[in-house]
Amino acid sequence: MPRSVLLAMTLALTPALLTTACAAAPDPAADAARAPAQWPFIATASGQFNEPWAMAFLPDGSLLVTEKAGTLVHFDPATGKRGEIRGVPAVAYGGQGGFGDVIVHPQFASNGLVYYSYAEDGDDDTRGAAVARAKLVLDADGGGQLADAQVIWRQTPKVTGRGHYGHRLAFGPDGKLWISSSERQKFDPAQDMGGNLGKIIRLNDDGSMPADNPFVAQGAPADQVWSLGHRNILGLAFDADGRLWEHEMGPKGGDELNLIQRGGNYGYPIVSNGDHYDGRAIPDHDTRPDFIAPVVTWRQVISPAGFIIYKGALFPQWQGSGFIGGLSSKALVRVGFDGDTAHEAERFDMGQRIREVEQGPDGAIWLLEDQKDGQGGRLLKLTPKAG
Repeated sequence: MPRSVLLAMTLALTPALLTTACAAAPDPAADAARAPAQWPFIATASGQFNEPWAMAFLPDGSLLVTEKAGTLVHFDPATGKRGEIRGVPAVAYGGQGGFGDVIVHPQFASNGLVYYSYAEDGDDDTRGAAVARAKLVLDADGGGQLADAQVIWRQTPKVTGRGHYGHRLAFGPDGKLWISSSERQKFDPAQDMGGNLGKIIRLNDDGSMPADNPFVAQGAPADQVWSLGHRNILGLAFDADGRLWEHEMGPKGGDELNLIQRGGNYGYPIVSNGDHYDGRAIPDHDTRPDFIAPVVTWRQVISPAGFIIYKGALFPQWQGSGFIGGLSSKALVRVGFDGDTAHEAERFDMGQRIREVEQGPDGAIWLLEDQKDGQGGRLLKLTPKAG
């Protein structure tokens, strides 16, 4: 039997009616009126951004927010003050490409290092993702700059098209930098160890290769690969036991949640629980047990984006739950875990495409709406309802 869990039904919950909050503290009673009665949280909007893609908290509770066209914003949700961070690289903006993820080094308080990803142009109308690190130097006015920037990783090869960069970033409990490198809508590179497309990448924090990576003996670029056979990875998160989970947009009817194994091959494009968008069938994972099957498959796709595994105290009932943003589903999806198995546990209809999910320093859950056709782009803070 496969380990897949096929989900065909969704939970229909009333969409939230939210308005953008000003810099002053919002009225809790008004917020409660905006949240459906069955929700255990209040959703408060505290800012709005232009095509936001990712966010990362700084130790003081302020945020770095990437905007897809190539802007890095420093934002204080407590005051509404914002400033632009200078020194952002030129990005290949268009389609799914542009400025991507941003995270801070585990020792940011002492070294000031931030890591960010973006799509960059190559030769002959080609593009690929890149990851850089720099020291964040903030100004008194709320802005700042990226100093001593250094590109530490690139997708190879660069290819035509503007889709499936992936370029999500995470630091693991091992102190290593993990990068999702999607297959750029080119299918076969996900199985080709001569490039790093369709792979999960593991690096030292300076971009060098860890000696214990599974394919080190094959030389570059295989030495950077931890797992292969992936499509479009848009979420990476470690659980309390140090296991890495990822979600990816599958083909038609095949979004996935995977538990990542060292040196594992997840089968794309040879197998998938979805089919190609042009109607061609892809053999299911059942037909090839030599590939690692998803733990969860969404046949009715959620279009996952952003991912945390909750570790805060503000929502004690959700300790250890996963939270995934939904684009086409316009939802926040809660995932329950039991060891190396998982299932969709709950779904909250947010009424807008959700691009990013993060946990704040106080345990609140923060969301970024994906701006599309002039709608959305808000920063939402989820806090428990009183009582």
